[in-house]
Amino acid sequence: MPGWIAFASLVGIVVLALSGLVAKAPVFEFAQLLADGEIPRIVRYTLWQAGLSTLISIMLAIPFARALARRRNFWGRGLLIRLSSISLVIPTMVAVFGIAAVHGRNGWLNQALAAIMGVENPYSVYGLNGILIAHVFFNLPLATRVFLNAIESLPGETWRLTRQLGFTPITIFKLIEWPLLRAVIPGIAGLIFMLCFTSFAIVLALGGGPKWSTLEVAIYQAIRFDFDIARGVVLAFIQIGICLILVLLFASTRRGFSFQPTHYTPGIRPDVDHAGARAIDTLVILLIAGFLLSPLVAVLLKAMTPVLLQVLSSPAFTQAMLSSLIISLCAGMLSLLLSLPIAFLYKNLKYKNAGKRIALLDVGSTLILVVPPLTLGMGLFLVLRAYSNLFEFGIYLVILVNGMLAVPFLIRILQPAIHASAQQVDRLSASLGIRGWALFHLIYWPQIRNSIGFAFALAATLSLGDMGVIALFGTQDLSTLPLLIYRLFGAYRMDEAAVVAMALCLMCFAIFWGIEHVVGGPNRAQS
Repeated sequence: MPGWIAFASLVGIVVLALSGLVAKAPVFEFAQLLADGEIPRIVRYTLWQAGLSTLISIMLAIPFARALARRRNFWGRGLLIRLSSISLVIPTMVAVFGIAAVHGRNGWLNQALAAIMGVENPYSVYGLNGILIAHVFFNLPLATRVFLNAIESLPGETWRLTRQLGFTPITIFKLIEWPLLRAVIPGIAGLIFMLCFTSFAIVLALGGGPKWSTLEVAIYQAIRFDFDIARGVVLAFIQIGICLILVLLFASTRRGFSFQPTHYTPGIRPDVDHAGARAIDTLVILLIAGFLLSPLVAVLLKAMTPVLLQVLSSPAFTQAMLSSLIISLCAGMLSLLLSLPIAFLYKNLKYKNAGKRIALLDVGSTLILVVPPLTLGMGLFLVLRAYSNLFEFGIYLVILVNGMLAVPFLIRILQPAIHASAQQVDRLSASLGIRGWALFHLIYWPQIRNSIGFAFALAATLSLGDMGVIALFGTQDLSTLPLLIYRLFGAYRMDEAAVVAMALCLMCFAIFWGIEHVVGGPNRAQS
C-alpha cells in the first residue's frame, strides 16, 4: 500500500500540472503561434544543439575511455575516473562560471590563443560555442565511465587470445572494443540527448541572447519576463511531445549486451606497449584532463580574492545558503519517501510475476522525465495561482519539483539493493512472521542502509545545485546559491560570483559526504 500511495502521488502531481497546462492551452492560437516561424526555429535549434552535444561527447569519450583502459598506472587516473562519477552532482552554475573563466573573453585559453595567433578574442564562449563546451563538460565524463566499464568487463582470456593472434591496436578496436561499445552507445546517447534537450541553466547563462534560446529557456522567458502564458503553454506542450517521442525512440533502439567469459581474471592488453598507442593515449588524457579540470581549478583560484570574507558574510549569501540547504535536504527527503516504497513495490510485484503492473510502474516512474522541471513548475503554477500568491509559497513548489525529479534515479539505485536483500531474508522473515515496520527496521535497514544513504545524498546534492524551478519562482526574498551565482554572473561581478561558486561546490561535496556518512553508516560503500 505505501508503494501504490507514493506512485499515485507522483503520477497525480504530474497529471495535475498537465491539467493546468491543458486548461490554459490556447487551442485557437496554436496555428497562429506556429506560423510566425519563431517557434519552429527554436525547436530546430534545440534539437540541433542537443544532437551536436551528444555527438561530440560520444566521439571524445570513446578515445578517452580506451586511453584510461590501456594506461592503468599513471598518477591521477583515479581522480579522472572519480570525476566521471561525480559529474552529475557538480552544480551547473559552478561549471558555467569555471568555463567562462577559462574560455571567456579574458579567460586563460582565449588569452593564450590571442597571444599565439595575434588576434584579439579568437572565439566567444557565448552562443553555441559555450553551450557545446558546457554540455560536453558534463556529459563526456558520464559517457566515459559507461564505456570504460564496458571495456573493463572483458576477461583476461580475450587479451591473451588477441596477443596470440597478433592483433594491432586498430584490429583490437574494430573486432573487440567496437562491438562492445556499439551495444551501449544507444542507451547513453539517448540519456545525453535528453539532458541536453532539456538543458536550462547552461543555455540561460551562456546562450548569449534570444537567437540561441532553447525550448526550456523560451518557456522561462515567456512566463517570467513576458507573462505570455499562451506562448509558454504552446512551447511546453511542444517540448513534452518531443520528449515523449524521444523516450519511445531511444527505448526502442536500445540494445542489451550479454557476455559470459569462463574466468574474470584481468589480462594484459597486447596494445599497451605499442608506441603509437602510447603517444595517442598520452595526448588524449592530457587534453581531456585539462578540459575537465581547468574550470574547477579556475573557480578555486578566482575565489581567492580580497572580497572573499565580505561575500561570505553578506546577508544575500547567508540567505541564499540557508534557502539552498533547506530546499536540498527537504527535496532529498521527499525523493527518498517517494522512491523507497516504490522500490519495495517493484520487489513485491516481481514475486507475484505481475508483469502488467510492473510495466505500469515503469511508465509512471519515468513520466517525470518526459515533463521537464520548468514545464512541471509552470503547470503547478497555473493550477494553484488562483488560490494564493505562489511567489510567497514558491519554496514549497521548488522542493516538490526538485524532489520529484530525482525519483527515477533513486528507484534504480534502491531497487537492486532491495532485490538482492529480499532473496536472502524474505522467506526466513515470512516463516518467523516478521512483517511491516519490523521487517524493514530489523531486517532490511542494516542491509540496504548504504544504498539509502547514497540515494539520499545524491537527491539532496542534485537539488542543491539545481537552477531550474528556482529561476521561475525566485524573488529577492527567495534565492539559492545557484540563482545568486547567475545574478552576479549577469551583473559581471565575477569576483563575487567566484566566491559563491566555490562555496556552493564545497557545500555540495560536504552535504554528499555528510549524508552518505551519517545515513549510510560506517559500512557504506566506498566509491
